[in-house]
Amino acid sequence: MKTKKIAGLAAILAMAFALFSFTAFKNGSIKGTVSPSASATSVYVVSGMDTMRTNIQNGGFEIGEVKPGTYKLVIEAIAPYKNFQKEGVVVNEKKATDVGEIALQQ
Repeated sequence: MKTKKIAGLAAILAMAFALFSFTAFKNGSIKGTVSPSASATSVYVVSGMDTMRTNIQNGGFEIGEVKPGTYKLVIEAIAPYKNFQKEGVVVNEKKATDVGEIALQQ
């Protein structure tokens, strides 16, 4: 009986240790503007298998809850404007990455 109690206690301690051994990341965000303001509809950020999307409103966008890492930014334009891509957008913990104003080309 004493062995079962010790084994049960050891299992509980192992699970508690496993829960607290992972460091929780504090997500960041990516924001910016597009000009002309009515030239695009959506923005995507892509990293590996992760893809996040948001609509562009009044020329501005912000994608929140982005995990720290390096992303490709893709702006989906409206004709006659061309889609835009930017590689190497870095997101750090608890910080907003501002990509500035992106002027779309025709």
